[in-house]
Amino acid sequence: MSKRHWLFKSEPTAYSFEDLIKDEVAEWDGVRNYQARNMLRDDVKEGDGVLFYHSNTQPLAVVGTALVVRSGYPDHTAWDVHSEHPDPKSTPGSPIWYMVDLAPDKLFSNPVTRVFMMSNSFLSNMILLKKGTRLSIQPVTKEEFEEVVRMSNSIQ
Repeated sequence: MSKRHWLFKSEPTAYSFEDLIKDEVAEWDGVRNYQARNMLRDDVKEGDGVLFYHSNTQPLAVVGTALVVRSGYPDHTAWDVHSEHPDPKSTPGSPIWYMVDLAPDKLFSNPVTRVFMMSNSFLSNMILLKKGTRLSIQPVTKEEFEEVVRMSNSIQ
């Protein structure tokens, strides 16, 4: 199976790329959307590349890349009543939610802003740039991934 590519969104006040660098490896937990859960459970695999996107901030931007270092497994934070996102319907015997582990790859010296991406016609089909798309985890093509990395070497 070939390596896939993803975009993961995170609010930097909740968990930033700098946090990921400090932690070295992090559980990508707390996803409570069924479509995103299905991707984490079934599709996101060890070795896949991730564009790390800072959302709900200014500017909105891809700030670096990460690697999936552990494929999907049950999100135990759903069973912890003291976590930020418990779900009493999820149990160890019947998990509902899944997570993966990420490690930082590259911090961009020039974050690639949403505005800059929108100006690039090559990225016109990128899910992130479509109106109404809110998923916190999205597939990206290898070509889109590589283009965003290339754009990080440009001054905006």
